[in-house]
Amino acid sequence: MPVEAIKVENLSFRYNSIEVLSNVSFGVEAGDYIGLVGPNGSGKSTLIKVILGLLEPVRGSIRLLGYPSSDMKAREKVGYLPQKMSFFNPNFPATVSETVALGLVSKKRFPKRMDAADVAAIDRVLELLNISNLKREMIGDLSGGQQQRVFIARALVNEPEILLLDEPTTALDPGTREGFFELISYLNREKKVTVMLVTHDMGTIGQFARKLLYIDKEIIFYGGFDDFCMSEKMTAFFGPASQHLICHRHE
Repeated sequence: MPVEAIKVENLSFRYNSIEVLSNVSFGVEAGDYIGLVGPNGSGKSTLIKVILGLLEPVRGSIRLLGYPSSDMKAREKVGYLPQKMSFFNPNFPATVSETVALGLVSKKRFPKRMDAADVAAIDRVLELLNISNLKREMIGDLSGGQQQRVFIARALVNEPEILLLDEPTTALDPGTREGFFELISYLNREKKVTVMLVTHDMGTIGQFARKLLYIDKEIIFYGGFDDFCMSEKMTAFFGPASQHLICHRHE
């Protein structure tokens, strides 16, 4: 039986009295790639933050790789890339290498010192993402696409088994966005990283993700794109033209 990387059961969350997530349940198999979509205010980013333990649910449970999500054994296996503009200060005086190192330092116990193994891990992930030549560059001097690769490197340097990405392509131009999607697909396919990616780009995600999770406070659809394509419920929900543009199963 396949291992579930993420298991969410009967999850609900409220901001004050407003329910944002209602009785959400789903499982993600190890090595899967999930496109998480939905309208503005549907609870996508909230779901990611609850999975990460950044927000406390009203009810429900979350397990990561078989562990409760609060367990450090689980958290150390998860990489996270938040929305770019919400956390990055382009004037922050750090090199690419120092930025990537933050992905290691945050999980170290005191004293938080880098050692030879850490330096080797940074070099490996920079090589993986083809940015070794940028190692000593200042992060604020890079292009948007280069910066995004650095942030992915920071999320991957601890060799996570699960990668959660929240609207990572919002500030990227179309060409850079396409390259980003291809990179995440490579990590999923070749490195076997389980991916859950929040996106508004429903017209693109079907080319790369294996499954679609559409939420609007509750789950509207969860399954493969072939099932999405054949679903009469989704035809009624989206209309046949939009449905087939999303599924990418038709010429």
